[in-house]
Amino acid sequence: MPFWIELITGLLSFVIAAICGKMLIPFLHKLKFGQPIKVEFGPKWHEGKQGTPTMGGIMFIISAVISVAVGYVVYRMFAAPKPADTAAMNDSAMRLLSCVLFCMLFGLMGFIDDFTKVVRKDNDGLTPWQKIAIQVIISAGWLFAMRFFGDTNTTIDLAFIEFDLGWFYYPLIIVVILYLTNAVNLTDGIDGLCGTVTMVNMLLYTVIFHMLSNNEMSVFTIAVAGGCLGFLVWNLHPAKCFMGDTGSMFLGAAVTCAGLVTRQHLVLVLLALVYIIEALSVVIQVTYFKYTKKKYGEGRRIFKMTPIHHHFEMSGFSEYKIVITFSLFAVLAGVGGMLLVHPLV
Repeated sequence: MPFWIELITGLLSFVIAAICGKMLIPFLHKLKFGQPIKVEFGPKWHEGKQGTPTMGGIMFIISAVISVAVGYVVYRMFAAPKPADTAAMNDSAMRLLSCVLFCMLFGLMGFIDDFTKVVRKDNDGLTPWQKIAIQVIISAGWLFAMRFFGDTNTTIDLAFIEFDLGWFYYPLIIVVILYLTNAVNLTDGIDGLCGTVTMVNMLLYTVIFHMLSNNEMSVFTIAVAGGCLGFLVWNLHPAKCFMGDTGSMFLGAAVTCAGLVTRQHLVLVLLALVYIIEALSVVIQVTYFKYTKKKYGEGRRIFKMTPIHHHFEMSGFSEYKIVITFSLFAVLAGVGGMLLVHPLV
């Protein structure tokens, strides 16, 4: 993949997302689509963010979809090798389309959740079971599409060991998708955090797809990275707009499908380590609280608040410092993952 195509794709996505914010934010203000804030889900000083427009993820969803389409067309016109097997090239294009649709459907689910919250004026959107059911259906549909268009590999690759799970691979991967997409959603708790970490994640995946000669997916990841950067124009502290579940679910799907398409699962774990730790901190906190409540009659906590970025916030870290620290950690973990990448057989 020539660098100039990726550069055009990423810059186009950045510009579209940034311009969308200029138009979208006043529109969301006019509709009074503000984020309801409950202090039990974050530090008390977050009450000052009450009413900040949500659903801002629409910015990078629009920019990413348009830029992927433009980038892919330019790639096919000017840089794609002339395949001996046209069907294989078309299958690769359909797998890219499947990934885009997968992310859009997760974003649509997030939009429905956000819209419900805004209408009800509280943090209760779709129920957890409704979300899980929708996510399972979308995930199963995506895995079916990927298999139909040629991705039939059911091997778990942990860099130092590989094992084929056969059909059991698919229910296991659905669990992975549910965990990671919701982990990305949990990371969206302070201004700029989820957008910055995901931009880093997508840039690293762009390099990885270069290494794997998967040019179609590198167009996708650089488009998402550019969209995140454009969104950050409006989302860095103090945020003028939140991405909402509309955006975080789209990004969660993007992070997950990019990692799974590499078919190198330890690499996926390392590149997604920030999100994994964020969600794991909630699991640890809730488990420990219930255990101590049952044993001692009162629930005890390990962290001051979860997800863990709130623990750092309540320990005196500024929102900027948390964003920088978490992003640097994502870079280090991601580079570690890149060192484990090997060519696909």
